Amino acid sequence: MTRAKTPNFDPTEFRAALGQFATGVTVITTRTDNDQLIGITASSFNSVSLDPPLVLWSLATKSASMPVFRANSHYVVNVLAASQLDLCRRFATLKRDRFAGVSHAASDSGMPVLDGAIAWFECHNRTRYDEGDHVIFVGEVERCGLREVFDDALPLVFHAGEFHTLGPIVS
Repeated sequence: MTRAKTPNFDPTEFRAALGQFATGVTVITTRTDNDQLIGITASSFNSVSLDPPLVLWSLATKSASMPVFRANSHYVVNVLAASQLDLCRRFATLKRDRFAGVSHAASDSGMPVLDGAIAWFECHNRTRYDEGDHVIFVGEVERCGLREVFDDALPLVFHAGEFHTLGPIVS
């Protein structure tokens, strides 16, 4: 098997090129054995398989939350609506209790599902892969749901270092 060639670009160029791929924004939530709620913002979410139902996301190895997510059996991927930018920022930057004042409900396994998320996936922590400076988590979806009242809920999107929302393309 051949190996990859040495990269022919600098890290800034690589990051800028990656930023051209628009992604949805999620908050991954879990609960520790002593009932502490943990949540982090992630835009690395993706579907893997319909049968079995699998999704993936990744977390930096240096994240303070890594030991909890690596050890826990379950977590929830909460897909954020455009109106939830405040939650996105809270779970990305706040260092103290990120759940203080945040409305949520417990899933069947006791994991926190954020109120107002446009979709959520309750996952069994099936597989973890150490790759580069991140760990890739593959979750087997045990339950999922959609926002009950969809009104005009649009997803929160991250592109080129900024947050956006989507609207219909009129042809």
